[in-house]
Amino acid sequence: MDISSLLHDISVWALPVLLAITFHEAAHGYAAWKLGDDTAYRLGRVNFNPIRHVDPFGTVILPAMLLLSGAGFLFGWAKPVPVKFGRLHNPRRDMVLVAAAGPAANIILATLAALLYHLLPLFPDLSAVWLAENLRNAIFINVILAVFNMLPLPPLDGGRVAVGLLPYPLAVRLASVERFGFFILVGLILLPTLAGQYGQYVNVIGWIIWPPIEVLVRFFYSLAGLL
Repeated sequence: MDISSLLHDISVWALPVLLAITFHEAAHGYAAWKLGDDTAYRLGRVNFNPIRHVDPFGTVILPAMLLLSGAGFLFGWAKPVPVKFGRLHNPRRDMVLVAAAGPAANIILATLAALLYHLLPLFPDLSAVWLAENLRNAIFINVILAVFNMLPLPPLDGGRVAVGLLPYPLAVRLASVERFGFFILVGLILLPTLAGQYGQYVNVIGWIIWPPIEVLVRFFYSLAGLL
């Protein structure tokens, strides 16, 4: 990969990604704090400082390795916000609100990025081009984080929302999947690469998340005046 191209890509992706994961995780902590559990607040996680939420391997090293290796996909994670659901005022209901707060924060950020696009004519041409890339990337990464995290698989946010909304017997069964959830998720993410070695195209996660991602990206692009 050309070094100048790599540096440019980093310059237009770093800020959108850091803001997306920071607000996502801080929103979980803020919602938990307001609903009765101050664990994240006491640990300094209700904070918009990205360093508080960055996982050295999951947020920096792994995505960088995948980018430099030309793997064709990016994967990573932030440091999870600790929540003691038993301390919430209404644990089952509030678990849904805490889980949904992260994706909701990403949708708010995507909305702000789309609206800020209309201010670009106020900037010099060169700055405006760079800022435009940042804002487009902010829309894209925030939509991806919101949709991906709403997959109904614990420990993703969507899994916790589903556990809180399903009838109790089904909720217990789904909650029991959480200890294996990360490995299931990694397996599904790697599945297209593994299947491709045998001439097959199998992308379960892509088939699920890309339709809503495309709809939302088009909506925010329209809001930004790009369509």
